[in-house]
Amino acid sequence: MEMRPISRKKFLTGSSAAVAGAVLSGSAKKKTEEVSNFYQGGRSPWPIALSTSTIRPSGDIAEKVSIAAETGYDGIEVWEGELNDYEEAGGDLKELGRRIRDLGLQVPNVIALWEAIPPTQEEWVTREEDHRRRFRQASDVGAKYIQTVLTPAREWQEYDLNFAAEKYHELLEMGISDYNVTPAIKFLQFLPHVQKIGQASAIALNADHPEAKISVDVFHMYSGGSGWNALKHLQGSFLAIFHIDDVPPNPPREELEDEHRIYPGDGIFPFSEILTDLKESGYSDFVSLMLYNPDYWEQDPRDVARTGLEKTVTVIEEAVGDG
Repeated sequence: MEMRPISRKKFLTGSSAAVAGAVLSGSAKKKTEEVSNFYQGGRSPWPIALSTSTIRPSGDIAEKVSIAAETGYDGIEVWEGELNDYEEAGGDLKELGRRIRDLGLQVPNVIALWEAIPPTQEEWVTREEDHRRRFRQASDVGAKYIQTVLTPAREWQEYDLNFAAEKYHELLEMGISDYNVTPAIKFLQFLPHVQKIGQASAIALNADHPEAKISVDVFHMYSGGSGWNALKHLQGSFLAIFHIDDVPPNPPREELEDEHRIYPGDGIFPFSEILTDLKESGYSDFVSLMLYNPDYWEQDPRDVARTGLEKTVTVIEEAVGDG
């Protein structure tokens, strides 16, 4: 994809209008239709997935699938390393995908295309084989999306976000055309060049692809400094998956790590505002419970999964359950 320079005048007059039309949903573009409260006995407008990180020590991916099904989830979000381990142990991912569907679950997302977009063309060329393996694994298990994590810039490198947009376009073409899996850009607090929702959105927008999307996590919205207001301006169709979690009052935001994630509703996140904005965006895909709490890992994984599902559905119902 050729990336052409653009004049400042065209940027100020044309690009901002294009952004508004692509993902910004001001009052005139708010979705008017309501999403039917269909999931979790009518308590949630969104299907709920269990990210396997929440019960990480509980066995292989097949065991985690069983736990998600037994405890009432609508889907399971799996990790690429688990799919590797399953294959290396002789497992068939296509058969695993069939088992997941037979249990009434979906796989909304695989984590992840690691180091998906390096800072240089030379490094990019070396990544294709690994990208294709991960796309193929995600496709075999029946995933809709795969989370796309940019390579961290080294201290001696600058990260060109226009180059990243160009390569994201290529990943979209590869994933969708060859594997029917859509890569979605993830922003993370520890990636200085894409730690905020706006940076991830810019890469996706500038990729100039109709299926460009971002992956949203409330933990990274808070810890990376994005804040909560971005959801008021994004169309739901621009979001691939919505990760839900919470954090305690301490440590302070700048010192938060993944291990500090706790059950939704047990911490400080303003879910009434967050989930109302999410619903008004027209978002209709999965909400996935994503925790990495070592205290939960020491507990019975089925108890953790049940508790996490109930707390997730409760904050959703309290925020948007009245329509």
